[in-house]
Amino acid sequence: MSTPHPPAGSPQNAPALAEGAGAATTEAGSGRSGYLYRRVALHLADHPDTILKVGEITRAIGAPSSGAVFEALKKMAAAGHATHHRDPHHRFQITQAGVDAAGALPPAAPRTRSTGGGGGRQSRPAPVPRPNGTLYHPRRLGKGWDVEELRRLRTQQVPVLLYGPPGTGKTAMVEAAFPDLLTVAGTGDTVVDDFLGSYNPIPGGGYEFVHGPLVTAMRDGRVLLVDDATLIPPRVLAVLYPAMDGRGVITIPANGNEAVEAVDGFYIVAGHNPGVHGAVLTEALASRFTVHLHVTTDWDLARHLGVPKQVVAAAIDLNADLTAGKTVWAPQLRELLGFVTVRDHLGMTAALANLAGIAPEDARDDVTAALSRHTGTPITALALGKR
Repeated sequence: MSTPHPPAGSPQNAPALAEGAGAATTEAGSGRSGYLYRRVALHLADHPDTILKVGEITRAIGAPSSGAVFEALKKMAAAGHATHHRDPHHRFQITQAGVDAAGALPPAAPRTRSTGGGGGRQSRPAPVPRPNGTLYHPRRLGKGWDVEELRRLRTQQVPVLLYGPPGTGKTAMVEAAFPDLLTVAGTGDTVVDDFLGSYNPIPGGGYEFVHGPLVTAMRDGRVLLVDDATLIPPRVLAVLYPAMDGRGVITIPANGNEAVEAVDGFYIVAGHNPGVHGAVLTEALASRFTVHLHVTTDWDLARHLGVPKQVVAAAIDLNADLTAGKTVWAPQLRELLGFVTVRDHLGMTAALANLAGIAPEDARDDVTAALSRHTGTPITALALGKR
């Protein structure tokens, strides 16, 4: 177990940094003090959420020898500045102590990624509350953070389509960005009335027309999230298109062709789950959204919120298999947070069994194998025991 490290800029930490850099230089054969060590440390610091293979790091920094890079990585791990994963490939991820230490190193090359302007690192913004009271932890997007950038895109009227597996935080991000949000949850049974409104009975007899969320958002200048938009029949989605073009005007045939004009602030965001059965992204829908943003699970956040690193590592492997078509399901942030809840109430063994049990039947063997491999514990789906 590593011992605590002093802050990167402190005198106590400087000798350790110099020693590590010097040792890496000797084994790399570099003529400049600490050159390779700095390159490796700064590359990992630029990708704090990613577990990287030695070869990936070697190619990214243009090093001539993966062996020399591996030696530098092992010294970083020994200093507590990186974690060393063996599964079975050697992979490394920077620790917070490593991020702090990398900030004290002189630059070895132009940085490939920055979290803020002005040449310095921008501190992570505070979590943003959602309507249900839970907190959303902003993630990097472009030159800033996702919540800020979504708000900026709204002011510029640049529509965004969020896509990715269910449970990665698409809806949570939009809820955090826009407190004035209205939502239509799309299904194959969604109809035009779900957007425009319909006649409802009133006390004493008769009917009145109650406007739907699209009309309310247009008139009040609010944001409309069309969640699971690609499950909605294309002919129904067509009701959105006049609201999204330059005129921003729709008509309601069921209410005497009433015309509704969008006011400032009106904005549409949509969500798309490509892997869900029945989801179809038509060209007509895709072309209405200028930005298509891929949303994946934030593994660093999962660890920060208490998901054991072995379970996160298993989830990462399963997601890689999902992308490669080797399995049909992989846990995302929603399932991993559910794992933490079950663990806190029923214990680790039950939580692992439950994570296997919620997997679709045709993916369950893949999930149990990955969890067993990373935790060293035989796992079966959660079930009741004998009396």
